[in-house]
Order: sequence, then C-alpha cells, then structure tokens
Amino acid sequence: MTRGFETQEYRDRVARAQRAMSEADLGALLLTTEPEIRYFTGFLTRFWESPSRPWFLIVPESGAPVAVIPSIGAALMARTWIEDIRTWAAPHPVDDGVSLLAQTLHELAPGGRVGLPSGRETHLRMPLADFGRLQAMGIDFGDDAGIMARLRAVKSEAEITKIRRACAIAGRAFDRVGEVAGEGAALEEVFRGFQRLLLEEGADWVPYLAGGAGPLGYADVISPADATPLQRGDVLMLDTGAVWDGYFCDYDRNFAIGEASPRAEAAWGHLLDAVAAAEEVARPGARASDVWQAMAQIVGAGETAGRLGHGLGMQLTEGLSLTARDGAVLEEGMVITLEPGIETVEGLFIVHEENIVIRDGPPERLSPFASGSLPVIGA
Repeated sequence: MTRGFETQEYRDRVARAQRAMSEADLGALLLTTEPEIRYFTGFLTRFWESPSRPWFLIVPESGAPVAVIPSIGAALMARTWIEDIRTWAAPHPVDDGVSLLAQTLHELAPGGRVGLPSGRETHLRMPLADFGRLQAMGIDFGDDAGIMARLRAVKSEAEITKIRRACAIAGRAFDRVGEVAGEGAALEEVFRGFQRLLLEEGADWVPYLAGGAGPLGYADVISPADATPLQRGDVLMLDTGAVWDGYFCDYDRNFAIGEASPRAEAAWGHLLDAVAAAEEVARPGARASDVWQAMAQIVGAGETAGRLGHGLGMQLTEGLSLTARDGAVLEEGMVITLEPGIETVEGLFIVHEENIVIRDGPPERLSPFASGSLPVIGA
C-alpha cells in the first residue's frame, strides 16, 4: 500500500484552511506541534521524541506553507512538497529560531493577525520565554478560531485508508494473542510479546499499549504491566494504539484465561450490546452525547460512566469525546472509537473498544468487530 499522500491532498487541506482563515480574518496560522505540521506537510519522523528543538510551520493567507525548522530536519522536509524551508542551527542557547520566525511572520502576514490553535488538546511547543520575545516583536497573535480542530476532525478517504490498515494490522495481532498469553504467563511478558506480534504484522511502531487482567476484570486500564502471572479464570485485556504510516488504530480485545466465568460472560454480552446500540445512533447529525447515551443506558452508571469513546486519527485520541456533555455534531468522515465499560464487581470492570468511520447511513466498521462469546485462551 502506498505511503504518504499525493501532493494534491496537502494542497486541498491548505485551501480549506485558507478559506476558513479568510472568514476569520487571519493573516496566517502558526503551527508548532507534530500532528499539525504533518497535516499540511507530510513531515513524518520519530525525532519529535526529543524536546530540545522547536519546529514551526506557517500557513499564509495565500500560497504554500513555509517551514521554519532546525537545520537537522531540512533534508527530510525537502522530501515533502514544501519548497520554502528556512533553517537555523539548533538548539541555539540565545536565539532558537525566534528571530528567523519573526522575520518570516512579518513577511508573510504583514500587520495581519496570526492564529494559534488554542482550544482543547492544543499546546504551544516552544519555550514560553521565546513566545514572549516573539510577541514583543510586534506580531499580533490570537486564537485560530478552531480551524485546525475542524479540519482534522473530518478525514479524507486517503486518511481513512491508513486507519483501516492500522486496524487490520492490530486485528491480525489480536488473532495471535494465544501465542504470547496463557495461564502462568507474566503480564509484562504478554505486553512485550503482543508488541512483537504487532510489529511482525506490519505496525511501524507501537506508541501505546495498555491493559490489565484479573478474575472479573481489572481496576484500571492505564497501569504499566507487572510480573503478576495470569491465572485460570482471569479476564485479560489488551488495548493498542498501533501506528501505520502516521495513523493510529485504537481498540482492545478481552480474553478469558482457561475458562470464562458466567459473570464475565454476562458483562461481555452487555458490552457488545452497547457497541451495537452506539452503531445505530452514530449517524451524521447526531451529537457525541447521543452516542454516549446509547451506551450508557446499557452499561449504567450515568455520567460517572465517563468517556465512552473519542476521535481518532494522527493521534491516539483527538477531537470529540463521547461523554454526556460533549455536543459535537457527527459528520461524514469522522473516525471515532466506541468504548463502553461495565463494572463487574465493586472496583473491577471490563472495557470493550471498536473503531468506526461515520458515513451517510450506517457507519463503516474499521476494526474487525468482536462477536459471540468471550474468547478463551487455553481452554
């Protein structure tokens, strides 16, 4: 499958952004984070793990974006469609790209307001002291009017294809969990083994792997794995955010070790019912809270049920949340997760998650949906 996107994909994204910028009276957008810069350029690297250097992309009111980046990234950025690449030797202890960035902003947006993504899930990936210096250089900064969030919320078919591919990779790895999990296996070894399976099946990397295990579920789904051995009757859950070509899947699978207890089976059935109910509601025009309500009515707990799904794409979680209070309206092309959880006994619960894309009509399933009885390993 082809990696990256055709140049026209990026040109279309820029054109949509510039139309929205004109409506919001913005002279430019200043972008500083990995997904935002990659969204317009295709600049894909793991080098973002290093916090030593800031990176900047300017989307002007007309024309192609301009990259203002550390010189170490020039060669890779030159492989993208971006032609105007301005660099400095970074990290610089005195002027880490600030003067170059200010000069470029004055050139591209003379006297205009520069929008910065400022809503939920955003951050400014540059030192605040440097941003203060930038402001003092006469640049008028303001909010981006939600432009980036709206653009990224609706995926193109090319983006959806990559998410679908990531989901398929995880599905093949989940089919092989019996190779690494079983009675007596340490949970930490299961985690390591499952990451290996994901890589063998084609994942580029596995930034996120969580899970848990216990006789009737687990107390949380974010703790690191430890050396506790799996026991007969345990419910094992593995939740992965595996990446293919810069796009995530995010779904989990539950397995019974040796045998499934009647209570675990009953909880599993409720979770499948909750996902099916959410599918029926997940249509263009529905609100995120409507989809939440469909699941919450089945798994119970009211608002304390918390978030039962979220947006998905270049990040593991992005955009809307399926909660009681999120009024975001679903649109065709949005990719979301359905993630109901149900308490089995006090302090323990089971979570189930699937990935879908909103279509004109029933949603398309991106993850290979679970069905039937709770899968058993080593029966």
